[in-house]
Amino acid sequence: MVPTWRLRAAFARRLSAVYGAEVPAYTTLLEVTARINEETVRRDGHPGHLGGLDRVTAERHGAIRVGTPHELHQAATVFAALGMHPVGFYDLRDGPGAVPVVSTAFRPLDAEELERNPFRVFTSLLTPDDRRFFDADLARRLGTFLGRRTLFPPELLTLAARAEDGGGLPDADADRFLALATEAFALSAEPVDRAWYEELSQVSAVAADIGGVTTTHLNHLTPRVLDIDALYRRMTDHGITMIDRIQGPPCWDGPDVLLRQTSFRALAEPRAFREVDGRVTDGTLRVRFGEVEARGIALTRTGRARYDALTAETDHRTADPGGSAADHAATARAVWEAGFPRTERQLAADGLAFFTYAPALTRPRDGRRPPDDLAGLLDHGWLTAHPIVYEDFLPRSAAGIFRSNLTRDTTRDTTRDTTRDADRTAAPYDADRLAAALDRPVHDPFARYADRSFTTLRRARRALGLDLGTTSEESA
Repeated sequence: MVPTWRLRAAFARRLSAVYGAEVPAYTTLLEVTARINEETVRRDGHPGHLGGLDRVTAERHGAIRVGTPHELHQAATVFAALGMHPVGFYDLRDGPGAVPVVSTAFRPLDAEELERNPFRVFTSLLTPDDRRFFDADLARRLGTFLGRRTLFPPELLTLAARAEDGGGLPDADADRFLALATEAFALSAEPVDRAWYEELSQVSAVAADIGGVTTTHLNHLTPRVLDIDALYRRMTDHGITMIDRIQGPPCWDGPDVLLRQTSFRALAEPRAFREVDGRVTDGTLRVRFGEVEARGIALTRTGRARYDALTAETDHRTADPGGSAADHAATARAVWEAGFPRTERQLAADGLAFFTYAPALTRPRDGRRPPDDLAGLLDHGWLTAHPIVYEDFLPRSAAGIFRSNLTRDTTRDTTRDTTRDADRTAAPYDADRLAAALDRPVHDPFARYADRSFTTLRRARRALGLDLGTTSEESA
């Protein structure tokens, strides 16, 4: 038997090989990432604080897009075979980088599985019934087009269901499953209907990439880097055009939190097109790019609210469109330094980030009693705190990278946000509706981190002979 986690690791490797063949600049990205990770370890020591080098080297997140709830359900079946479950709900339809999709991320849930192989796939679902983007006629024709295609062959789905039920597959079946799954996410050579693709492009390049072709494909396959600022400079030195800035928290001298992302710009890839008269001609599309990420500590809801407030303040101070990327970075750093804790200890004590805890001292025999509060336990050496890596995504960063790689802005009718005409309003989407389409629960990422953190804290408090009451972190 090939167990689930080995299927997941093998699938990530196969996808990486395919994507490198399809997008040569991606191979350069991997090479530069590997060199910077090695240099960072030599400079700063072993990176085990936020994941060991073996894990970081193997770490990837992919991104795909599907058109219908039925396609999303089938994608979930494939990912379940790999031990990957839907976590988080992301609505990318609002804000300056709005695109007509809602998303979730398929990933392992448990710490042990994440450590074995933390492969994730950010999966977006097109929203044709959102009248801010699609009128009724275009939505109807789009539904017809999507209803005719098959993204995942029946044999793949059968093997996937068997793998989920059995916790893996026999060798021969595993190889067949991996071959079919990899093929399902490879770029198709089938000609693209130029007129149909262009019509959807008038709404959004993302809509065209989903609904203008007969297959799905990887849009990016993201490695993890330990120094994303160095990578940004190094890729530019290689002559590869990067997007204008790194998305997410700024570069500063305090703790790394959440997720920082950047990418090289979408490249013009050769594609075959079918013209109105039936001729097949050559052309190019710019829809795929090379993303890279640096991961930090997972924040609690309170910590995330602080992050959002600092981001809003940065936006306010950098509203002048004439400001440079360097000016934006300097302003963001100043806002961050003024409003965010400078140490991991303070993050833990203030209930702003998630950590695992362990007793650093056995219960002493001299009658001393440990303090009851988390800050006191940390300050006086009773507990050690180890940060929990953020395994999820930031919708603002995702939308920012999408927008930075588009050749034109999405067409979105904001007047339809407030009208009472049911046919002209934004379609309601939330985690419950997504779960209904998946026929699986959409896990709350905060709850996943909290469960892991609170379990270790309660165990440590019990070992120290303390009550198991609500802690400052749990109340956050």
